[in-house]
Amino acid sequence: MEWYMALFFGVVQGLTEFLPVSSSGHLQIFNELFHCGTGEENMMFTVVVHAATVCSTIVALRKEICALLAGLFKFQWNAETQYIAKIAISMIPIMVVGLFFKDYVESIFGSGILVVGCCLLVTAALLTFSYFAKPRPKESISFKDAFVIGLSQAIAVLPGLSRSGTTLSTGILLGDKKEQVAKFSFLMVLVPILGEAFLELISGELSASSIPVSSLLVGFFSAFISGYLACTWMIKLVQRGKLIYFAYYCFAVGAAIVIANLI
Repeated sequence: MEWYMALFFGVVQGLTEFLPVSSSGHLQIFNELFHCGTGEENMMFTVVVHAATVCSTIVALRKEICALLAGLFKFQWNAETQYIAKIAISMIPIMVVGLFFKDYVESIFGSGILVVGCCLLVTAALLTFSYFAKPRPKESISFKDAFVIGLSQAIAVLPGLSRSGTTLSTGILLGDKKEQVAKFSFLMVLVPILGEAFLELISGELSASSIPVSSLLVGFFSAFISGYLACTWMIKLVQRGKLIYFAYYCFAVGAAIVIANLI
């Protein structure tokens, strides 16, 4: 992979990881367009750009993370400890999928771009429903809501079904405050991404990577910078209720893919 392709895919990963338009779906779309192959043979690049988005999340939400850790090390059942427990509960569904259904999910990724188009249409529908949902007063995300949001994250492993869009929409439809849902959605994905990277590392599949170190570095920093910008921007957009514009985008792209594959 040349450095300019690493730059391009790094920016795409960083932006689409947080914007509700599906990072996996867009990477698959661009792979189809450019035939540049960021699949199994370039697994190292995938792990690197995902690690970059984790780092960008940590930097963007550093105040919230520091507050949670400070509360955790008080060794009390306080608000911070409860929040961390909710994040842990939200990770149960994605952990089950990763441990027992990984091969099935990977087979779906290889089933063609039509799946991406259909899932983008589903993403558009979810974003539209959440836009018209009537707010209900809730002080905080409950343990039940955390698990349901976690279920939506597990379902969003499908290519084209946006993880952020699905979790944000689910939380909003449950009646949780938009800003709280946005931060919870971005924090809950940190451990699963790191866990997936660790599993790939110990599996030995990364040793066969043929991507130059320079391209990996370009991919990392481009994903980090674009991810940081997208994370901070997305929180503001959720607060302002602007998710409907992403629904229009997902519908347009999804419909174009479906129509192109059916003609």
